[in-house]
Amino acid sequence: MKKRNILLAAMLLLFGSFIAKNLSAKDDTITVAGGVTSESQILGNIVVELLQHSTDKNIVYLNNLGSANLMHEAMLRGDLNIAPTRYTGTDLIGTLGLPLETDPDQALKIVQYEFDKRFGFDWFPSYGFSNQFTFMVTQETSKKYHLKKVSDLQKCADKMRLGSDQTWYKREGDGYKGYTEAYDTKFQRVYPMQVGLLYDALVADELDVILGYSTDGRVGSYDLVMLEDDRHFFPPYTASIVVSGETLKQYPEIKPILLKLHDTIDTETMQRLNYESDNELLEPQIIARKFLEQHHYFEEGS
Repeated sequence: MKKRNILLAAMLLLFGSFIAKNLSAKDDTITVAGGVTSESQILGNIVVELLQHSTDKNIVYLNNLGSANLMHEAMLRGDLNIAPTRYTGTDLIGTLGLPLETDPDQALKIVQYEFDKRFGFDWFPSYGFSNQFTFMVTQETSKKYHLKKVSDLQKCADKMRLGSDQTWYKREGDGYKGYTEAYDTKFQRVYPMQVGLLYDALVADELDVILGYSTDGRVGSYDLVMLEDDRHFFPPYTASIVVSGETLKQYPEIKPILLKLHDTIDTETMQRLNYESDNELLEPQIIARKFLEQHHYFEEGS
């Protein structure tokens, strides 16, 4: 834990130096975070492009911020103004240390209230999607075993091979052990592996079921069936923008601009955007700009 804290402090120091250099270049600077996943980079670029199009502010994009913790600490320090990709499940349990809440609307209300109360941060309404842990099967497997819901696996799991993220298999709470108890279901064998390998292994018939991510681009490209979590075992991971209250006081005009993104990206749209990045190898900035141009940057009357 001590080593981890030292590493985080070192990263924040470097991060702060980078910010100071950029801030000295021009007043009215707004810093926007990007992450390490295709999804976080696409959403980060959407926010940057929208603000650059709609304001005269100096928008600085800070890409490859590796974790929600790093983004949060940077915002607390005042080094970061906007985090374009925050998930309710991650911050409810991790940042806030609160119990699991499986109702998506209630989870969103809790993080909105607590982030304002504790940190003075404004947690925006959702983009319109949630990047959930999701059990998936091929169309053939779905038809063979009549699978539509996760509870449907109970009748056939003992004959099936499951592939999952390595950390999920070992994790307490909403990991594999918790799943077997919640659904009273165990698989014939579980293969923990890198997430990127799961989808190809499923299509190649090396696995029967995988635990993937609902917005992964390969869900659509492989025409996979996502099974409904009918017992609401997994926490909701609704995606939203978070902006510091000080930033909104200084630049109140950006709030209505960012609110234009509310309910504009559903799960299928996010799958497509991720596919363009991961499979077609388009740059996140190009994907973001194309998305905004298609919507005329959400201008009035468009």
